[in-house]
Amino acid sequence: MAQRTVLITGGTRGIGRACALALAAEGSDVVLGYARDDAAAAVTKAEIIDAGVRCLTVRADLTTDEGIETLFAAATEWSRGIDAVVNNAGATLNVGSLLDTPTDVIRRVVDLNLTSAILVARRAVRALGAGGVLVNISSGAATTGSPGEYVHYAAAKAGVDALTKGLAIEAAPGHVRVVGVAPGTIDTDIHASAGDPDRTARVAQRHPMGRAGTVTEVASVVLFALSEGASYISGTTLRVAGGV
Repeated sequence: MAQRTVLITGGTRGIGRACALALAAEGSDVVLGYARDDAAAAVTKAEIIDAGVRCLTVRADLTTDEGIETLFAAATEWSRGIDAVVNNAGATLNVGSLLDTPTDVIRRVVDLNLTSAILVARRAVRALGAGGVLVNISSGAATTGSPGEYVHYAAAKAGVDALTKGLAIEAAPGHVRVVGVAPGTIDTDIHASAGDPDRTARVAQRHPMGRAGTVTEVASVVLFALSEGASYISGTTLRVAGGV
């Protein structure tokens, strides 16, 4: 991964941040797209620069065409060209039965996790040259359905899996690979931010491995998907869920 430029959406927290730090350790320059938290962006950028590579942070609203174009235009101008994209930004927003979830929350979750992912993926494939790689971050929820917790989020992530499969075929003539990575229960703040801070510990108790996964474990699979070692992998989603 040395001397490559990788753009990561949602790159300043959780899985995105872990991917950024792992890529920096491998010698990649990193562009971090983020939505709101300037302080987190500054901390992550400093850590990446400390690793001896370059880092650009871009605040952009990826639910808009303008925000997506701002991010990609800034990344292209700053670098010699984007070699890979990690399409990671997303959120759950709430936890509870779909029957009790307000319509505006459902629309917002689908917009954040599916519509934006599709638009970022489209722009990424346009930006990537031959040998480029797009990694879409999905979720184990896409196959479990997450009943009683966030069915709408699970449905959006199932759409991301379909995006990976279909876009991989469309992008293949340009020699661009599209790979999905689907984390299971991972120890991040995503559940706390949705109002269920105890979910990770609760789910871990009934997990086959008896624990949640870590962001580092997910990042290692993302790095594999981006690497030459995965050069014949495209159109599939790699599950990182400890057997669930």
